[in-house]
Amino acid sequence: MQKFGFVFPGQGSQQLGMLSELASYSHIVQKTFDEASDILDQDLWTICQYDNENILGQTQITQPILLASSVAIWRVWAELSALKPSILAGHSLGEYSALVCAGSMNYEDAINLVHKRGEFMQSASPQGKGKMAAIVGLESSQIDNICDEIKETGIVSAANLNSPVQIVIAGEAKSVDKAIELCKSNGAKRALPLNVSVPSHCALMKPASEKLKEELEGIEIKKPNIDVVQNVNGEICNDPRQIKSNLVRQMYEPVRWVDCVQLIYKAGIKNLVECGPGKVLSGLIRRIESDIQCSGSDSLENIKNAISKMAD
Repeated sequence: MQKFGFVFPGQGSQQLGMLSELASYSHIVQKTFDEASDILDQDLWTICQYDNENILGQTQITQPILLASSVAIWRVWAELSALKPSILAGHSLGEYSALVCAGSMNYEDAINLVHKRGEFMQSASPQGKGKMAAIVGLESSQIDNICDEIKETGIVSAANLNSPVQIVIAGEAKSVDKAIELCKSNGAKRALPLNVSVPSHCALMKPASEKLKEELEGIEIKKPNIDVVQNVNGEICNDPRQIKSNLVRQMYEPVRWVDCVQLIYKAGIKNLVECGPGKVLSGLIRRIESDIQCSGSDSLENIKNAISKMAD
């Protein structure tokens, strides 16, 4: 048996019609979505399949849908195989999926929490105030210097350290626009604004983090039964109080995905399963540690192939 891990995607991985094929095979998918829909009194499955009201991209909707997707896949995997990963990590919202699957956070609590997290994030930065942009071709130190250079004009900083040469910045719209210009003039291969509703993982999210902290006080967090690597420091945390603190910090500090993946690789794990729709994390991981092999899991065929691979 291979030693392997699971990684859980965040916002940006949602797709219209996602998991429809898997749902036709297993009732677990629909059941997992029904549980979430009952909690929020909103039909999440219909939204992610049809999105008639064009709300799939709204962060307070996207977050519980992606959490439900990852947990549904996790449950289908458990139905098909007794193989379990030895380490978990999630990108931004995906960290909540990892904690649920590690037995650290109750699924129902997590659905309610990430829905509110999305609302807090949206209210902290009204439409048009904030912005995010993807920068390709510059190192993190270069981007930090550029952000420092223009910090007097407003908030802007690294938000997602996705790979050694792909970094997302976030902050006030005017400052992000200025940073885009400077990144281009300093040799960035690409510097493109992202189509997102909220500038995540920057100081604009501090008011949202305070509200999240209050919500977390009423939620039980247990010691994970599988190691979870957290975003804020790229380290494994088993202390429930520290896990809560790290989730609060994650709102306004960068996602250190490079550090997360490198820790997994140093632990001797060279096989990962992306537990969620799409292959966003698989692409990033290849750029961080090319020796790591990633498997998809958003269809029955992909899950069976991954199980077969990990069983060898």
